[in-house]
Amino acid sequence: VHVVESGGGLVQAGGSLRLSCAASGTGTTFSINAMGWYRQAPGKQREFVARITTSGGSTNNADSVKGRFTIFRDHAKNTMFLQMNGLKPEDTAVYCCDAGLLSRLGMGTAWGQGTQVTVSS
Repeated sequence: VHVVESGGGLVQAGGSLRLSCAASGTGTTFSINAMGWYRQAPGKQREFVARITTSGGSTNNADSVKGRFTIFRDHAKNTMFLQMNGLKPEDTAVYCCDAGLLSRLGMGTAWGQGTQVTVSS
């Protein structure tokens, strides 16, 4: 299973970006469960940003992004999005997504390589 993020870039404070996370290669072996976004700024630990359930019916956002970021997904296409509005310089980080995997052999997680988001003041 491959997970690929896209949509990062350089934006001014107050601007918006939409990140995408696409999972592929599941075939008939895996199904995608919950998916989530995390970020890691230079010199800091990775932190949780947002998560969405399999159907998209439930989401959870970190307090630092509530009211500004919206997570949603297209379950049929194994694709997830993060709409980021009102960006702040402190949002600068590499944003990674993870996809929960389910198969007859058990459960696992696939991670992407990340996409850089830089917010200038």
